[in-house]
Parts: sequence; structure tokens; C-alpha cells
Amino acid sequence: MNQQKASYTPLMVLGTSSGAGKSLMSTAICRVLRRRGETPLPFKGQNMSNNAWVDDFGKEMAYSQAVQAWAANIQPQSAMNPILLKPKSDSTSEVIHLGKSVGVANAENYYEQWFRSGWLAIREGLKDLEGSYPDGRLIIEGAGSPVEVNLQHRDLTNLRLAQFLRANCLLVADIERGGVFAQIIGTLALLKPFQRRLIKGVLINRFRGRRELFNEGKEWIIKKTGIPVIGIMPWLKEIYPPEDSLDLINRDSRKKYSEIEIAVIKLPSLSNFSDLDPLEAEPSIQLRWVQPGSSLGSPDAVVIPGSKQTIKDLTHLFRSGLANQLQDYNNNGGIIFGICGGMQMLGEYLFDPLNLEGSCEGTDAHKIEGIGLLPIQTVFESKKSTKQRSVKAFWPNSCQINGFELHHGNTFPLDSASDELQQLTEDCSIGWIIRNKREGIIAGTYLHGIFDNGPWRRLWINQIRESKGLRALNTDIKDHALQRESILDKLADSFEEYTNIDAIL
Repeated sequence: MNQQKASYTPLMVLGTSSGAGKSLMSTAICRVLRRRGETPLPFKGQNMSNNAWVDDFGKEMAYSQAVQAWAANIQPQSAMNPILLKPKSDSTSEVIHLGKSVGVANAENYYEQWFRSGWLAIREGLKDLEGSYPDGRLIIEGAGSPVEVNLQHRDLTNLRLAQFLRANCLLVADIERGGVFAQIIGTLALLKPFQRRLIKGVLINRFRGRRELFNEGKEWIIKKTGIPVIGIMPWLKEIYPPEDSLDLINRDSRKKYSEIEIAVIKLPSLSNFSDLDPLEAEPSIQLRWVQPGSSLGSPDAVVIPGSKQTIKDLTHLFRSGLANQLQDYNNNGGIIFGICGGMQMLGEYLFDPLNLEGSCEGTDAHKIEGIGLLPIQTVFESKKSTKQRSVKAFWPNSCQINGFELHHGNTFPLDSASDELQQLTEDCSIGWIIRNKREGIIAGTYLHGIFDNGPWRRLWINQIRESKGLRALNTDIKDHALQRESILDKLADSFEEYTNIDAIL
């Protein structure tokens, strides 16, 4: 970006480690600056996540940058996250540049093969944002730690970018992890002198208890480093979208007044888990994440979310016995809902003629048996479907719903499918439903974000409530986006209360 044209100095949020709170603090800053009349521009040069969003142009980006865009009250666009790495296994990732898939990278040769094109994508993303918002201020989220000494010379998205943009940097440290002084001092010690000068402030995150008890520690940090501590953020009790699926482990807190329990299958290659945020926000619903190998139990309903590796995760469900538990649950009249890969797994067959999913030991990669609860079949194809959708739902009732598609492959009803198989929407390719022998409901859809639609979500929940003899909930409610706005405002309120961002702007 040409800094001669920019109205404001960019701000980069770095962390002493992964999970320190960079994404959340960047989100808070976007909303705070928007309140002040600025146009904050969220940006993360490279993100690694299977939690994705599709913008209005059908391009992929990390969901966390979409949330930051909503915090800034602007439309998400892939330029805000020019490199998205979507893990396929422990050592390979799909590479997304400026919203489009450009190949698969191996961890061993990623920087050799992708550094130059990645840096070009970052430059292009910055150029696109500058063109769209010439008076905006970049709020840049770093990745992991900026001082991984074995990677610094190949760094694409931390200090190389900060130097290029001449950004002021905020260093976030997570006191909940322990060793916060070592985190800060160690990070600064590993920076070169010219890099250290970029750090304009330190933020202590996730502090529990009375902050005045940390005054002595705060003064020690300032005296030792010469860098101001701009704030001490408390442990926030509100629910925010996690950046990584590992954070889901901490989201199983019990709700005091929940009336129904929904089991969510925590797939090994779980993707787009933000689809469950609207259910998590329902006061009457308790989500219980079920690992393959654990007991499904007797929930009131089951949700199978998306997967980056549908066939491998399906194989894992069978090997762990969880697929058989789902079949038994269905035979006992259970309610199951699959989203994207979860819906594909519920079908009779999955075909992978191009080996896009990767062969699985002990299976024929070209024809794999599904769980067999929906009379549908899926054929994986090279072209990926990425688009925003607005369609009329037929089930559970007639209403308009919005969401996005993000999947390989097409799904069709089997020729032998019974007349009981119904379309979920007016578009026959988006999803299907069928009732089992005991009046339970098996359904699936390709529409990510379906639970964001307030009236539709409540109609679905009410079917579960009816099966338990509970009274129906009001369906005349706003979409989850409105609740997300309230959460973002509360986050910004907390940030303004506990920090002094003017010190680094």
C-alpha cells in the first residue's frame, strides 16, 4: 500500500503466541474506530483456518476477517485475507489466493514454492483495499508468534508486513496461560532492534480478578521494556467465534436453563464450525461436542457439521463406532441434521473419481458407502461451488433463508429414493429431508449459515421441542446478525473501558 496516500497510520496486532487473542482484539479495535468515525480495514495477510466465509463475489476468506469487517460495518471481501491456508492433513493445505483455490501445499516446501506468489497476493489485496477505501486505516492481524526464529526469514504476514506498511504494532499477551512476563520479555528479546521499535504498546489479555493487583507487574513491564502497557483486558464471559477448532473444547459450559441437548459431532477435519454459533446463543439449547470414539448418548438432536476431508472423516466415524451409533439413534426416532460434508456423510454413497478427497486405506476411493440415512449420493468434482444464496425454504415451513455454498461435488437423490424424500428449499440441489420409521427427521443442506436465519432456526428448534412435549418458541425473531452486532458492541465497550488505544494510534 502506498503510505503517501493513506490518511492513517496502519495498526498491527501481534501476539506472543497463537491464541493470545489477536483476532478478538483486532475485532474490538475495528468496532471502536468505527464508532469514532474512522473506516477501519481488517487485514490478515495469511490465515490458516477451515472456518471460512464466502464474500459477495463468490471468493473465500477466513471467517475471522469477515467478523472483523462486520465490526467495521463494511462488507467482507477476500482482499482482507489474501492468503488462506485450509488444512487437509497434518502436512498439507489447500492454498487460497485472493479468494480462489490455486493448489495444495506441503508444509516442507511451502515457502519454497509459495512465498513469492503469496507476497504478490498480499500486495494485490492491499491495493484492492486501498482502491475501495482510500481513507481507511488498516487494522492488521498477525499470525502466531512474530519471533519464530526458524521462520522469520520467510515471514509473510507479521513483521515483514509491518515494516512494509510502517505500521504501529500492539503486542498482545495472554496472562491466562501463565508466564506473561516471560512471554513479553522473550518476544521483545528475539526482535531485531529495528523491529523492536515497531512495538508501540503491550496489552495484557484474559486477566481474572482485580486488575489493581497487577499494577506492580504493569509498572515492571513498562520500566523493563520502555513500552507502555495500554490496557489489561478481563476474561470476557460472552461467547465469541473461536479462531481454531481446538477452542471448541472450552465451549461446552453448562447452561442453567437449557431445555434441549443437541450433540454436535466434532469431526477430525471439522470446518465452518461458526455455523453452530446461532445455536450456541440460544438460551434453551445446550450443545455437547462429541468426539469420535465417545458415546453419542441420548441427545434430543444431532448435528453433523462440515468437513474439509469428508471421506476421511466418514471413515473415522465408522472405525470409531460413531456411525453405527448414529444409525441406532435414527432407528430409535432421532433427529439428525447434516451441513455440507455432514449431509454428504448421511447419504448412501460418495464417489470420488478424481481422488480429490485422497484415498483412504481399506476403501475404494471411487465409491464409498455413507451412513445411509438419506437416500442421496454425492459425486466429488474438481470445480468448487462458492456463492452466496438467498432461497425460499419449504421445510419446516415456508420462509426466505440466506447463506452460502462452499463445497466440492454435487449431490442427487437416488433413483430408488422414496416419495417421502422432500426438498428442503425451492432449489432441488441445496438439501433434503426424510422422516424415519419413528417420526424422527433426517435432514441435510449445503447452505452454510442456515442457522443464522432466525425464523427458520426457531422453526427447526420447535420440531425438537414438539418431540419432547415442550411449548413452541416465538418464531418472529431477527436473524443472528443482529445478536452478533450486540456482541460486537459489548466487546468494544469492554475494550474502551479497559484500554487506552490512543497511546498507539
